[in-house]
Amino acid sequence: MIRCLVVDDEPLALDILVDYIDKVPFLELIKSTTSAFEALSIVQQDQVDLVFLDVQMPELTGIQFLKILNGKCKVILTTAYSQYALDGYELDICDYLLKPIAFDRFYKAVSKVQVQVSVQQPVVAAVAEKVTSQSPEFIFVKTEHRIQKIYINDILYIEGLKDYISIFTPAERIITLQHMKKMEEVLPSGRFARVHKSYIISIDKIESIERSRIQIADKIIPIGDTYRDSFFKQIEDKNI
Repeated sequence: MIRCLVVDDEPLALDILVDYIDKVPFLELIKSTTSAFEALSIVQQDQVDLVFLDVQMPELTGIQFLKILNGKCKVILTTAYSQYALDGYELDICDYLLKPIAFDRFYKAVSKVQVQVSVQQPVVAAVAEKVTSQSPEFIFVKTEHRIQKIYINDILYIEGLKDYISIFTPAERIITLQHMKKMEEVLPSGRFARVHKSYIISIDKIESIERSRIQIADKIIPIGDTYRDSFFKQIEDKNI
């Protein structure tokens, strides 16, 4: 959940953003205020992850606010004047919303922040319960709306696609924002193998291997040249 603070000297602009935040499941409103000084106090207490910040305010401009903030949390600028965009990006804002703000543009901006937060805070965690020594029985992954439990034995294979991965089980496909390398670190190495830059497979779910292809359920998975030797070494160790 991303904790949000809205700062704008116009009550109507505040109401619109508060309404938008309420519509997005991964956002939580901590406070909306017309006072930049009150907002600074809240941020300095580490109560928020993301600030929606108006640029033109009487007490303190948004640009001045950003300079004081010095990267303490994520910021999305909101203003009716596009000429401030460059100043904002030079101060490392996440996005720039031009008033009047449409909901689809708002959602695009906060989704960008969600990706950044997810990368900084890994979303996959191995659980302490063990099936064998040092081997987790299940993991938790963060999906768009919830944290989901996945049993290790249910995983068929994992496919990486840009900034997210898909975990395939016999029952479903679970999508989570994560990197393949993190999944490699979490999963038991003796039971899983990286066979391609885009695939991790469960070794005991392999039905057949033919040349450079692996069949798991109804999926044909390629074996990448980089991973070929280490994969076949794992398979040889299991031969009788």
